[in-house]
Amino acid sequence: MYKKGINAYQSVGGRDQATTADPYQLIQMLMNGAMQKLAYGKGAIERKDLAAKSENLTKALSIVNALQDGLDMSAESEVAGNMYDLYDFVKRQIIDAMGSSSIEAIDNSLLVMRNLKEGWDAIPVAAREQAFAQREQMAVGG
Repeated sequence: MYKKGINAYQSVGGRDQATTADPYQLIQMLMNGAMQKLAYGKGAIERKDLAAKSENLTKALSIVNALQDGLDMSAESEVAGNMYDLYDFVKRQIIDAMGSSSIEAIDNSLLVMRNLKEGWDAIPVAAREQAFAQREQMAVGG
């Protein structure tokens, strides 16, 4: 996920930050990037700028795909399953907005992404560090 997340973030213009971010910060940047592209897409719909709508919603969809693909589904956790479903909902809303220029679909996507980000941002530093250390141990076979 880390490499895929970096690539997704870099594709929307966050090159320098993405290469120095830890996994937690990368997820924050991806969530921010998705919300930014959704907001730009909404503005493009309101202006009837179809090219900008397509460009921004396509980038938002790519970022949400990277976030969803990065979930650790092997742990079979309820949280990962719920996040997967929420990302799936957001992706369907983005696709709907791409086809119908639905402001409501973008607002739905923004609401879900905002709630996910608020939850992510609320994770205590100690818990983040512990999770990162555990993943590092698993990566080296420890």
